[in-house]
Amino acid sequence: MFGTDTTPRRDAFQIYYRFLETDDEYIDCAASHHLQGFWQIYGIYLPDDVLAKVYHKNAERILFPYNQKSEAVSEATPPGKTYRVAKTEDFEFSGHGDAAPWEQAKWEPLTPSGGRKHEYDAKFKALYSSKGIYVLLAGSDKKLSAKLTQDDLDLWTEDVFELFLWPDEKETVYFEYEISPLGYELPLLINNIDGKFLGWRPWHYEGERLVRKASGVQGGERKSGATISGWTAEVFVPYELMKPLRNVPPQPGTQWRANFYRMDYDQGQSAWSWSPVGRSFHEFKRFGTLEFE
Repeated sequence: MFGTDTTPRRDAFQIYYRFLETDDEYIDCAASHHLQGFWQIYGIYLPDDVLAKVYHKNAERILFPYNQKSEAVSEATPPGKTYRVAKTEDFEFSGHGDAAPWEQAKWEPLTPSGGRKHEYDAKFKALYSSKGIYVLLAGSDKKLSAKLTQDDLDLWTEDVFELFLWPDEKETVYFEYEISPLGYELPLLINNIDGKFLGWRPWHYEGERLVRKASGVQGGERKSGATISGWTAEVFVPYELMKPLRNVPPQPGTQWRANFYRMDYDQGQSAWSWSPVGRSFHEFKRFGTLEFE
């Protein structure tokens, strides 16, 4: 069981949690212990499974040995999510998901982060053609919580759908795309090295390299603060934009790793994911798998 040899104080424990759970730098740790120097510390950003052991599992193993499952069972990695992507001819879309080709694709649910329950839902479906990949995302809602009115801003700080495409597992480089209910976008190429990542916006983002996208609102107006019943987004990512990533374009039998997310801010911050991740959407090793038919 996690504890320290200091007098229990909230501010002291918060510093310990920050040290264990984040990669923050230059943390002033004086409040967490008796002052023994003037140095500062760096967070060690432990994985979720290790944090669980530090906080309670190690103690449970000692205090309740007969209630423990074998390590192989209790620490087993859950099966990864898999979605089969059907082939289609290229098509136009409106942002409402009513194009005929979508009828051949099945919906796949997103689940609220951390196993929490939420009154809103979220889901996606996908298709691919000889020129690119199509994604349709949809979710119920009550309020359009988005104010940003330009592309390439921090869209994840408001209502947003996000998709991550990782074509080649040999490289820790993947494509991220965000779209807001107001129709604004943020396309990024992410280079993720040992958990340190940075996004780069596309160069010559035009012509055959340009993402086609549209969003639609149900049950209300498409404006900030409007009362609505849900919103949808349709995105076409051309393979030309993803060059020079390997394993692009996909062929029948090709597999890509991927994940799909939703953020909503009606009641604080709420998040959904297809393949569950930890504290960061960029935990690419936990992405699900797209299988191209």
